[in-house]
Formats: sequence, structure tokens, C-alpha cells
Amino acid sequence: MDPVYFLLLFPLLPALVLLAVRNDRVRTAVVWASALIVAGASVWMAGRYYTSEYSLFDTHAWVGTAMSALKTLFAIAVAIYAIRRRRFWIVLIVAAQEALSLWFEFSPAVRVEEPLNLFADKLAIAMVLIVGVVGGLIAIYSLGYMRTYHRHHPELKDRRPLFYSVVFVFLSAMFGIVLSNNLQWMYFFWEVTTLCSFLLIGYTRTEEAKRNAERALGFNLLGGLAFVGAIVYEGLTMGTVDLRKLLVYGASGYDVLVPVLLLSFAGMVKSAQLPFSSWLLGAMVAPTPTSALLHSSTMVKAGVFLLLKLAPVLAGHASGTMVVLVGGITFLVGSIVAITHSDAKNVLAYSTVANLGLIVACAGVGTSEAVWAGFLLTIFHAVAKSLMFLSVGTIEHSLGSRDIEDMHGLLVKWPAMAITIAIGIAGMFLAPFGMLISKWAAMKAFIDSRNVVIVLLLVFGSSATLFFWVKWLGKIVAVLSHIEPVHKEASLDEGTALAVLAGATSLMCVLFPVVSSYLIEPYLFGVFGPAATGAIIAQSNITVMTMMLGMVVVIPAALYLFMHGRKETIVPTYLAGANTRDDRYFVDAHQEPRRVFLSNWYMTGFFQPERLLRWSGVASILTMLTVAAIAVGGLLR
Repeated sequence: MDPVYFLLLFPLLPALVLLAVRNDRVRTAVVWASALIVAGASVWMAGRYYTSEYSLFDTHAWVGTAMSALKTLFAIAVAIYAIRRRRFWIVLIVAAQEALSLWFEFSPAVRVEEPLNLFADKLAIAMVLIVGVVGGLIAIYSLGYMRTYHRHHPELKDRRPLFYSVVFVFLSAMFGIVLSNNLQWMYFFWEVTTLCSFLLIGYTRTEEAKRNAERALGFNLLGGLAFVGAIVYEGLTMGTVDLRKLLVYGASGYDVLVPVLLLSFAGMVKSAQLPFSSWLLGAMVAPTPTSALLHSSTMVKAGVFLLLKLAPVLAGHASGTMVVLVGGITFLVGSIVAITHSDAKNVLAYSTVANLGLIVACAGVGTSEAVWAGFLLTIFHAVAKSLMFLSVGTIEHSLGSRDIEDMHGLLVKWPAMAITIAIGIAGMFLAPFGMLISKWAAMKAFIDSRNVVIVLLLVFGSSATLFFWVKWLGKIVAVLSHIEPVHKEASLDEGTALAVLAGATSLMCVLFPVVSSYLIEPYLFGVFGPAATGAIIAQSNITVMTMMLGMVVVIPAALYLFMHGRKETIVPTYLAGANTRDDRYFVDAHQEPRRVFLSNWYMTGFFQPERLLRWSGVASILTMLTVAAIAVGGLLR
């Protein structure tokens, strides 16, 4: 079987099996085997189609009919649920979406040419590897995590069969999104991920989980409605639903503002840009593997994938201006709000929203160097952020808390986990890890585009990023005396996933020039032509970065040697009183024991996150409405 078909169809097999399996050993074997097969198939597909792009025109007619039928069943199920929960705004969106979609598919007045259904270029290959490898590791990690999760939460119903089934359906749908060129096919898979995210976020069935799942469902259905609108407009005015032809028409000077604007809106909603970020932030109520799956390797990457695809027709146009400004605002505000939180999952959530904003802004600029930066950001973010989410999940189960303040001295209490999460944090902001290199390239692209506003947003957003990562890293590597070590270690499932992701994060620092030369630059050449062949990073800078690669080895090695090779004794810090052999206490002048608590500064009074999110959301809405008004004005003229 062709690897593309295999990736689309195989995950559905373990999804069906896991839905029926109740025995934990059998479930573990199925998940391990299936995840490894999916990861292997992703590598197989990448190798098979690296030298020649994959494309598929012809397919059986029943495939489109089956997709339409399934989509209608999804819509009916969602409408019934929404009516029962009295979420009538969701019912209206579903009804509008389905009515428009069915009319376009079955109206005799609509005539569109046969599109290229599936297409795999270098960007799709990179996304396939991210979904298959990182998504597979998250599935393996979840085995150990979910066992512990239900031991800690005996009051919750064990719904793991549904959880694992949805995870593999989710992976199949993500493969469908990144490999689809037919916008109707992409829209089908797009909606499947929306439904899957709703089920995963609402896993615990608590009232809070239901509310957050419904918000995610409603917002993403709104993006889906815009997606349908783009399909209908392109089909009626251009006679096609082919994504590549849309890009060709745009490059040829054809007016594609409306469909590109609608698709951009759908992509921004899916990638949780302001004012729609709350759906992704609400996903934090779900078990940690869900957070990692939605925030790093799958759900949100669908949005930025579509925007990066549209980048060539966004450059210099009103729709591109909208995408740049919304992405820039999201990056700045998300980075600032992350400073105000001590809950590790919230910090990761807001930093994810911020980094997605940066990728979105790169897509909006639309130049080859901006797309280079966005492409590399997407790859590094998927690996490093999934490592961090999974690390926090394991730490939470072992320490009973995911508060950053409670990770104080983790290097002493649990050296292996401290080194693992330190690699993840370093991967997000230290040179020569890829996120910093990508941000440097993004800055260069923004400066070259002479967009002063986005440059300022990037400068101040990056400063805030440095602030909250350093706070967290400082807590982890603090050295305390007489602290009891953590006796609970990660399970085999968790440890394997964390070790592979930590290794991948470090390895990517060495391999990023290879990734650029053999994956990103060929893609840019195919999209932008010879103009994209110039060096994105000057040779002198590459030399400096190569010299800095030693830090990848030095940081974890230094931490390891400090914990295992030291001969000196750690003594308590002097606290202006009699020491008690514990850095957290001292005896004062009245011979009374006093507790010392060192805390980071979260600046909540200074930034006021609720107000900041509210007004930045208003700014994003006004930006979208302004561009929409320009588009409508052009149509009416």
C-alpha cells in the first residue's frame, strides 16, 4: 500500500480496536505497536516522496460521498448535543455551515473541475513527520500518565478506551489535513480534528471540562464556517476547489482576496490567535497528553500549516496585513500574560499562543525568509513544547503540584527530570536552540519588510519571553541543602517518550542547517522560485552558531556532573539567624523558627492580564473587521 494511503487509513484500525479493549496490558501493546508503526510510516512516506512530490487526482467517487455523509452525521450529533446543553449559538453555526456545504456539493448549478485531491511537498513532509513521530510519542507517554491520573482521581470515570481511540482518529485526521490539496477534503479532516478536540478536552466530564470543550467546539466551528465560505466562493468564481490553483491565481494577479481572507480567518481560529485564544487555554483542564497533543504536534499546527501554505498570496495584500497584525498582537500579549502565571501548564499555554502568533505573523509577511523562519519555528516548537508539556505532567504526578514555585530545587530533588525539562526550556529561548535562531530570522524578515509595527511587537514580545523562561529555569536549577529526593520515577512509557523528545530537541540544534538545506530551502525554491535561493542566514552567523553548539552538550553535562560528580557538601544558606540545616527555615533572635519562601515576581498588578487580554482581543477584532470592510468594499465597487 502507498504510504500516503497507509497514514490516512491505518490509525483508524487501532482506533477501533482500542475502543473495545479494556485490558490494560493489551491496550499498552496495541498503543506501543500502533504508535511505532505510525512513526515508521511517517519516515517511510518522507523518504519515499522526498525527491518527487506526491500527487493524486483520481479517486473513487464513493470517497467524496462517504466524507459528505460522515460530515453530515457529525453535524447532526453536534447539533443534538448543543440543543441539550442549550448552546444555541453552536446550533446556528453548525446549521449555517452544513446548509452551505450541502448546497455547494449537490446543487446542479455548481460546476467545478476535478481537483488535485492529495499533494505532498516538503512542508507536508515536515508536518507528517511532526504528527507521526511527536504524536506517536505522546500516545506512548499517555499510557503511564493516564494510569497514574486515574489513581490520583478515583472519582472520575475511567474513559481511556475512548481517549486512545480519539487520539488515533486525531492523528489520521491531521495526516489528512496536511496531505489534502482538495479544499473539500481538507475541510472534512479539519472538522474531524474539531470534533476530536471537543471529546479530548471534555474527557473528565466535569462541568468546567464541558464548558471549555464547548468553547473549543464553537470557536473552531466558526472557523469551519469561514472555511466553507472560502470553498463556495472559490468554486463559484474560479470553478475550482484546488488549493494549489488558488495560489497560482493569486500569484498571477487574479483577485483572490475573499477566499484567502476566509481561509486565513479559519487558520487563525485553529491556531488560537486573539481573540480566539481562550479555546486553547481552556484545554488545560484536560489531562496533560491532551494539552501536548493540541498545543504542540497537531491541532494548532493545522492552522499555521494552512497559513504558511497561503503565505505567497498574503505578501503585500490586505489579508496579509490582517494576519501580520493579529499574529504580532498575539505574540506580544501572550508573552506578557505568560509572565503573570505560576501554574506551569498556563505558562506553557500562553507561550504556545505567543509562539503561534509569531509563526502566523511570519506567514502574513509572506516573503521567502519569513516563511523560512515560520517553517523552522513550527518544527522546533512542536518538539520542544511537547517535551515540556509531558515533563510537567510527570512532575505534577510526582510532586502533587505543577506550580513553578514548587519546582524549586528540582535539580537536587530529581536530577533526571530537572535536566529533561531544562533542555525543553533551553530549547525555547537559548542559543543555539532552534527557537532563538528562528526568532532571529523572523526579526530579519520583518526588518527587511520595513514593517516597523511588527518589529516592535517582536522585540518587546521576545523580551517578555526571556523573562518568564529565565524565572522558571532559575527555580529548577536552584540548589538546596537537606532536601529529600523524589522517590517516584517516571514509568517506562513516560520515560521513553521524554528521553526521545529530549534527545530530539538537542539533536535538532545540530541538524538545523541540514533541515534548512534539504527540507525548507527546496520548499521555498518551489514556491518562490530562484528569488528564494539566497542564504537566509549569513555564513558568519552560521559559524558563530556552530561554535555555540557546544552549549547543547555543556548545559546538560554540567548539570549531570554537578549532581553526580561533585565532592563538596551543600551547606545551608545564611539567613541572618541560626541555621536549621534546611534552606527553608532559620531560627530568629527570639529563638522562634521562621520559614523562608523565595518567590518569583509575576507582575500581575502591573500587567493586569484580564484587562490586557480583553483590549488586545478588541484590537484584533477591529483589525479583522477593517480588512473585511476593505474586501467587501472592493466587491461592491
